[in-house]
Amino acid sequence: MTDTIIRNVRIFIGGKLREGNVLIEDGRIERISKVVSKIPYTGSLDQVVEGRGDLVLPGGIDVHVHFRGMGEEVKEDWYTGSCAAAAGGVTTVIDHPNTDPPLISRRGFHRRLVDAERMSIIDFGLNGGVCVENIGRLSELWRIGVTSFGEIFMADGGRLGLSHSDLERCLSEISGLGAIACIHAEDDETNRRLSRKYGKSRDPRVYSIIRPPESEEIAIKEALDLGKKTKLHFCHISTMNAVGLIRRVKDGGGDVTCEVTPHHLFLSTIEYERLGSYAKTNPPLRDPEHQPALWRGLNERTIDIIASDHAPHTIEEKESETYDAPPGVTGVETLIPLMLAAAKDGRISLGRLIEATRLNPAERFTLTPHQKGDLEVGNDADLIIINTESPRTIRGEELHSKAGWTPFEGMQALFPRITMLRGSIIWDDGPAVKRGNGNFLHGAGAIQV
Repeated sequence: MTDTIIRNVRIFIGGKLREGNVLIEDGRIERISKVVSKIPYTGSLDQVVEGRGDLVLPGGIDVHVHFRGMGEEVKEDWYTGSCAAAAGGVTTVIDHPNTDPPLISRRGFHRRLVDAERMSIIDFGLNGGVCVENIGRLSELWRIGVTSFGEIFMADGGRLGLSHSDLERCLSEISGLGAIACIHAEDDETNRRLSRKYGKSRDPRVYSIIRPPESEEIAIKEALDLGKKTKLHFCHISTMNAVGLIRRVKDGGGDVTCEVTPHHLFLSTIEYERLGSYAKTNPPLRDPEHQPALWRGLNERTIDIIASDHAPHTIEEKESETYDAPPGVTGVETLIPLMLAAAKDGRISLGRLIEATRLNPAERFTLTPHQKGDLEVGNDADLIIINTESPRTIRGEELHSKAGWTPFEGMQALFPRITMLRGSIIWDDGPAVKRGNGNFLHGAGAIQV
């Protein structure tokens, strides 16, 4: 493995920015020192990376992506999805199972694994899907290495949608395994009732009316009630009351975490005028009044993780009227750059950003045994190098997802100039490694056998 020094960088360690250098040996951080001469090293260096005084941070872990492939290659595949991630400073992802076909069996798992191992340039985990047919066989998926279970859909999940009684059975099974249940919290009855009332409207803004804040809040309460003994992770929370509900459970000692997406932090129902059906996503964009609570919840540590919910669809699909367009937006490439710009603007501290995009994802989803953690000796050298004085305007046509569009068009962001995975440069103004460079990171169930 290449032995590398990254020279003359600013490194965030111990809550402070320090000037220094990083020695990487066999893909892991060997030493961090203020000056190169203090790094004892007798071998020959294969690579010196000039830091130019830029910022070095750990690569991001995005715990919620949909990299499509299989029956949906036209939207995304593991190569384009992982390239988009690497270009944006994400070095590890957890892929969710509502694929075509869904990942709900040993056969489906191995098919997905082979696809990812063949194409991904970054490391990855795979979540297991839950449906009525496989609730009694979740232990099989757990033993072969899924990271966690879900998204578990309480509304509009198609084959992966669960009724109240099925959800109760599912959470009981997952609790018995000691696994995490990732919940997509929307209430089916509420959504259906309002869809019947407003569903024929072609106004894009109606989509947020037929999936209102109370839909999310009802579903969160239901999952909390049924899953008292289960490790719960709520995906993409989007409302002020959701933040309050989760805060109270945490204060009471509940084993609950949650994530927020950049599109709910940065975008609101105001964007329907600009984006039209491109803004359609589940849960939908909320009125602007919810955003301060999401930022506050993130900064006060009620919200644990920032995740993209990268769900690409083609321009042709999203150009349909809102009623017909599929829900979902792109985001894996812009996740870290948008949050870095927010940190520079003082909306979030650098330390909190690292917690929410690296440390908390690694801890909650048991990636620390895979050496996915902070910039510490012995951990994988998953690093990004950023010139914080060179913001860039986000343009969909310049991003690397097959989708070719972004809801964040025109916004300012700080993209990394170099992304490294396990000590090797994987992105430097383009992919620097071949397909299949990524490693599968098995879940805790496989670790135990």
